[in-house]
Amino acid sequence: MKRTDYITWDEYFMGISLLSAQRSKDSNTQVGACIVSEDNKILSVGYNGMPTGCDDDEMPWEREGDYLETKYPFVCHAELNAILNRSTGSLKNARIYVSLFPCNECAKAIIQSGIKEVVYGDDKYADTDGVRASKRMFDMAGVKMRKYGFSDRTVTIKL
Repeated sequence: MKRTDYITWDEYFMGISLLSAQRSKDSNTQVGACIVSEDNKILSVGYNGMPTGCDDDEMPWEREGDYLETKYPFVCHAELNAILNRSTGSLKNARIYVSLFPCNECAKAIIQSGIKEVVYGDDKYADTDGVRASKRMFDMAGVKMRKYGFSDRTVTIKL
């Protein structure tokens, strides 16, 4: 008899996004992304972190202070990392699952890469100009936005 309690595609891909976020060294915000083809094949994953070759221990992780002493000019967001991490092929018509709604810079990369749907977990920065700009660009470019419907379901992975 076939199992009936398996996870859905949305649960699977958002789960991978959330698991990827756990790779982030950022003590305040961990974000993960998973890009998926139209036929539910994983194309790439990413998380927020410093650029390749930049030592995490030597880079700033602060949120406040002089700009060059904060993380903001240096950290690559999960969405951009996922786009840049793809090994081959096009992202045209793909979906991206992200734990946090994309900023305006990532929104531009999402649009330019051909991704057509954003499935997001949290939208805690909805009232910021950056997220408002993201939503405006997504609307104009025909990128669908869908809030992920978290449930009480728990999946335990023993590592």
